[in-house]
Amino acid sequence: SQGIIERDETPMEKEIARLHRVDFEFSDIFYFCRKGFEAIVEDEVTQRFSSEELVSWNLLTRTNVNFHYISLRLTVVWVIGVIVRYCFLLPLRFTLAAIGITSMIVGTTMVGQLPNSSVKNYLSEVVHLTCSRILVRALSGTIHYHNKENKPQKGGICVANHTSPIDAIILTNDGCYAMVGQVHGGLMGVIQRATVKACPHVWFERSEIKDRHLVTKRLREHVADKSKLPILIFPEGTCINNTSVMMFKKGSFEIGGTIYPVAIKYDPQFGDAFWNSSKYNIVSYLLRIMTSWAIVCNVWYMPPMVREEGEDAVQFANRVRSAIARQGGLTELPWDGGLKRAKVKDTFREEQQKNYSKMLVRNGSIG
Repeated sequence: SQGIIERDETPMEKEIARLHRVDFEFSDIFYFCRKGFEAIVEDEVTQRFSSEELVSWNLLTRTNVNFHYISLRLTVVWVIGVIVRYCFLLPLRFTLAAIGITSMIVGTTMVGQLPNSSVKNYLSEVVHLTCSRILVRALSGTIHYHNKENKPQKGGICVANHTSPIDAIILTNDGCYAMVGQVHGGLMGVIQRATVKACPHVWFERSEIKDRHLVTKRLREHVADKSKLPILIFPEGTCINNTSVMMFKKGSFEIGGTIYPVAIKYDPQFGDAFWNSSKYNIVSYLLRIMTSWAIVCNVWYMPPMVREEGEDAVQFANRVRSAIARQGGLTELPWDGGLKRAKVKDTFREEQQKNYSKMLVRNGSIG
């Protein structure tokens, strides 16, 4: 085991059966207590919502809370780095970001006033590409795109793992997409309301079930039109810390069409791209990454995938997730990213209770 504890993956029925008895005993509660401790100590979900631990210090933040000593030489280098990052890089990046965001809002608003036509679509793509490239420069972005022959095509669905809001900028720096995502407030909300005027993005509230049906309907209509831009979806539904890929929501895999998987992997040595949205708002997050050294990442375009005969949406989603995890060198986890803000569902606990009850009934302890 590489962690603090060594977990036993033996199923409950087999483990209790090893005690060579069939009746209920109070000692059975120790099995559930141990499983509870295993779930709490170094659980593989919570740690995916904190910044990735680095092997060595990148002169940005501490990588080990137990380490307190830094030599005088490193302290001097760090102070020089702070001056460079905050006094030189930050003003330059802020200026470029302001130009990019303002151009995006003004440009898409103006293009949005035009009647629907091929000219409007062309101008919309020019505005999105130009502004995205300015914003990437504002982050000192260095992006390596691999296998461009597999780039998503019109009428298709591009799905990618999700680490940061800038994932969308990273991808639109190399091509245009119609994006699907959650409605935000503040600065992000202003950008969303402006861009939707020029391009048929789909913004929705997660808490409203009616919007989910509306999104599904609009996605099907979008995919049916092969002249429209490919849809960009992050099926995890939340940001994960650049080490893992968590459960893909099945909705994007039920509408049909060709899926174009994309794997995104950031290099944490130059800056932490992960957005912990429960801790930082979008402005605070952007300030953090704009005061890092750079944003360096690799993007892999993968061969298109289609739903196989006899395969349901969940199986298809898992197959796509596995392919992305392998390509990006990420850990594949079956957990729902919604656990970032929500408690574990009662049904999970009830399932264990039912299994234990069924085991006792089969063994004749109850009845």
